[in-house]
Amino acid sequence: MIDTEILIIGGGAAGLTAAIELSQDRKVSVISKEKIVDSSTWYAQGGIAAVMGEKDSIEEHISDTLEVGDGICNKKAVSHCVKNSKAAIDWLIEMGVNFTKTKDGEKLHLTQEGGHSKRRVAHSKDTTGKEVSNSLIQKARKIKNISIHENHLAVDLIVQNEICLGAYIFDKEKEEVVTFKSDATILASGGASKVYLYTSNPDGTSGDGMALAWRAGCELSNMEFNQFHPTCLYHPEAKSFLISEALRGEGAFLLNHENERFMKKYHKKNELAPRDVVARSIDEEMKKTGKDFVYLDISHKPKRMVLKSFPAIYEKCLTFGFDITKDKIPIVPAAHYTCGGIKTGLSGETNINKLYAIGETACTGLHGANRMASNSLLECIVFAKSAASHIKKNFCFNGKKLKNWDSSKVIKSGENVLISHNWDETRRLMWDYVGVVRSSDRLLKAKEKIKVIEQEVESFYKNFELNSDFIELRNLVLVARIIIESSILRKESRGLHYNIDFPGKLKKGKPSTISRKTVKAV
Repeated sequence: MIDTEILIIGGGAAGLTAAIELSQDRKVSVISKEKIVDSSTWYAQGGIAAVMGEKDSIEEHISDTLEVGDGICNKKAVSHCVKNSKAAIDWLIEMGVNFTKTKDGEKLHLTQEGGHSKRRVAHSKDTTGKEVSNSLIQKARKIKNISIHENHLAVDLIVQNEICLGAYIFDKEKEEVVTFKSDATILASGGASKVYLYTSNPDGTSGDGMALAWRAGCELSNMEFNQFHPTCLYHPEAKSFLISEALRGEGAFLLNHENERFMKKYHKKNELAPRDVVARSIDEEMKKTGKDFVYLDISHKPKRMVLKSFPAIYEKCLTFGFDITKDKIPIVPAAHYTCGGIKTGLSGETNINKLYAIGETACTGLHGANRMASNSLLECIVFAKSAASHIKKNFCFNGKKLKNWDSSKVIKSGENVLISHNWDETRRLMWDYVGVVRSSDRLLKAKEKIKVIEQEVESFYKNFELNSDFIELRNLVLVARIIIESSILRKESRGLHYNIDFPGKLKKGKPSTISRKTVKAV
């Protein structure tokens, strides 16, 4: 058993920010399921939205976020996040993050992305997430009060009388479950985009935090809103490599196979329309033409500008035979971001005492029905700092005695075919039945199919020893079911959720809330 004051499950921007803030007074244990760099933060390209331009304002950033969120944003969460955006950037600079600056070196260079009315996205070339991740990791490793446990995966939270007392954590190297006792626990484990067959996310985004929270009795909100990034590289070996929205912000065109700029048919902002609109437009163009992809083209821009602004994307595309300064880039939408998650307050607090959730695994209501570009890393920093502040003010020690994990009644599995088969079947099911465009019939079929898979998985869980692949599968299947059930509840089309049987929008938008105890229809 490991006794720690603060247990943080997840080592991306949100988890590390909270760890650094809390380490001033408390001993912190950070759990990372892979190496600490293997988070969605590290893969983020675009940047971090904040009000810093002379012609910009907090009111405009709030207004843009609310518009993209399509009527169900939590206005208090939006206001809190945007008002603290400049402070978040300043703190990251203090942590060593090297943002790209203007030619004179006096100010941060700001780009514009979809949904934003102004240039307000601070970035580090086209590898902002990598820069943020590396800076925070370096800082955290130097702090004595922070212990980083890599290759550890949470199995379940330990909850008594609706109070979280710690978690059971699987040590992947020793292949054993360790009990972590804590005085406060933070879920910062990222999203659930790996539930889909095609995703821009790293392999670890299997919805672990959401599944842990669900089993512990937490409420989840807006799980039907899955953002599909419109532009991921289409290539059999590319694993849906993300092509940053910043390309469209700098003037890249979307073209169909007739070389036509088709976005003008769908939205007044053309290529800079909100992501849900762009993804559905691409989906419709693909269905009209019967093609598996469309094109993104920035070759009409000066080569020098392209190479300076997008060096990593240029090099990556070149390895697959595409020179973006000359060639059109074949692209396709892919699952990118989970707008819903564990329902929290403005300080990351859940309905379970001493349990917090921050970052993509949480749902503060900031994103509503659709996330505006580059608000996600901002959310990680702002709400992690808010959660840390709340924990400091309300900290009290956990005097409870905990039982260690009991694996005496299970046997070792001799084969993993169930894991690989159900992993693949779940992701294909979600892609085909619960994707960019949905229907009531497909959703109901998906619900029946996922029930069968979940029953098989739970039977395996009760009878066989754990391994890391199975722990992820168990979480993935549960989150898939929650997404399906949340999608069935919403009898309208709003934001990222588009149902052809309910194409209209209700007069008053409401967030969805679902838990093991309660299901609230929308």
